[in-house]
Amino acid sequence: MFIFNHPETRFEEYKCAQFLASECEKQGFSVERHVANIETAFVATYGSGKPIIGFLGKYDALSGLGQKPSELSYQPTEEDNGHGCGHNLLGTGSFAAACAVKNYLEKNQLEGTVQFFGCPGEEGGSGKTFMVREGVFDHLDIALTWHPSPTNSIMSLSSLANYQVYFCFKGTSSHAAQSPHLGRSALDAVELMNVGVNYLREHVIDRARIHYAVTNTGGISPNVVQGNAEVLYLIRAPKVDEVDHLYKRICKIAEGAALMTETEVSVHFDKACSNYVPNRHLEQILHDKFVETGVEAFTEEEKVFAKKMWDTLTDEEKDNYLEAMKGFGYQGDGKEFAGKYLMDTISPYDVSKEIFMASTDVGDVSWVVPTAQLSATTSALGTSLHSWQMTSQGLSSTANKGMIRAAQTMALTGLQMITSSKDLQYVKEEFEAFRKENTYKCPIPKGVTPSKLE
Repeated sequence: MFIFNHPETRFEEYKCAQFLASECEKQGFSVERHVANIETAFVATYGSGKPIIGFLGKYDALSGLGQKPSELSYQPTEEDNGHGCGHNLLGTGSFAAACAVKNYLEKNQLEGTVQFFGCPGEEGGSGKTFMVREGVFDHLDIALTWHPSPTNSIMSLSSLANYQVYFCFKGTSSHAAQSPHLGRSALDAVELMNVGVNYLREHVIDRARIHYAVTNTGGISPNVVQGNAEVLYLIRAPKVDEVDHLYKRICKIAEGAALMTETEVSVHFDKACSNYVPNRHLEQILHDKFVETGVEAFTEEEKVFAKKMWDTLTDEEKDNYLEAMKGFGYQGDGKEFAGKYLMDTISPYDVSKEIFMASTDVGDVSWVVPTAQLSATTSALGTSLHSWQMTSQGLSSTANKGMIRAAQTMALTGLQMITSSKDLQYVKEEFEAFRKENTYKCPIPKGVTPSKLE
């Protein structure tokens, strides 16, 4: 099995999408490209009739995480982008699962359809949410996916919903010494907005998160009153309506900053995603198949490398590693890891009401189709996502083993749904009971279109 590694950021994954779509065609899938008006989104299909099993793959990279593979120190590459969240593995593993189900259907001449979804722009783009808005997944009976991490577990926690929004201030440029009184600083407005939002933090719910990045400071000349400036906000909370409430409060702060500086502010909605909705029956089957698949033994060389990678972490990162693993569904106290630096067991499955303090556009898929996801060990214990360590391990033999393990687990689960109408019925009944009490509304307004990283 190959692992592709074309590190391209959101909605610019041209090589990744072309590579995977072409491989799907080689395997006998029919491929529809440019799905949902996104250049790098595609759907590969094999078979006919029901049930329809979908495997979700993503392949975008992160800016600033270019890293030479298999290094034990930060060794940036000339190309700034890197797979610091393991999406090169994620896309390939989901593709492998789809191929396995396709081959089984073909060999046994079974009724059913398997689809592999090429989903771009998850990192900061919510590509799947745009695809959900266009109805791309509505016909599915179930959807399955996975995520690389240091754990072997079912990702059973709900996640945070979010909005990502640009606040653009327009003022008046002027000479900062000769005629400062004629200027109206857009940068002052950005700074005042950020101060106001920082005061807001005391008065939000505990699980809310507010992040920002100043994306335009108005130039590099201190002797000019900055006429234009911009800040990008990412607003998170457990539910979309809670995010929307925070968003409206932040908009008022932006308006206040504009009033104080006599500037104008415009708001540009970038993207959003909903919280993840677990399907417990589907998760239980996924866990059972995970246990059936088992964990391949690690070599001494892999163990030694993992120990060395662990040694690159700070003391704080080492102290926090169990908390990070719990976000991926790990259930335990870490005692089984004594003297180990790779997880060689599968975490028990347990339903939890905790919140995964991160966001994923898989959340929106889970609102329109029964969805389950797992995490498989592809890196040493303590490895943080969005880190050079994660990128460095992304092409390793350990990563390859985890990817194959995830593919096998998802394939067996998909086949269970095809061959057991009873299990599929239970999954659907659970999903329909949830939807009866909860109405889905796509959090991305209709007029907003996917945008590339600025």
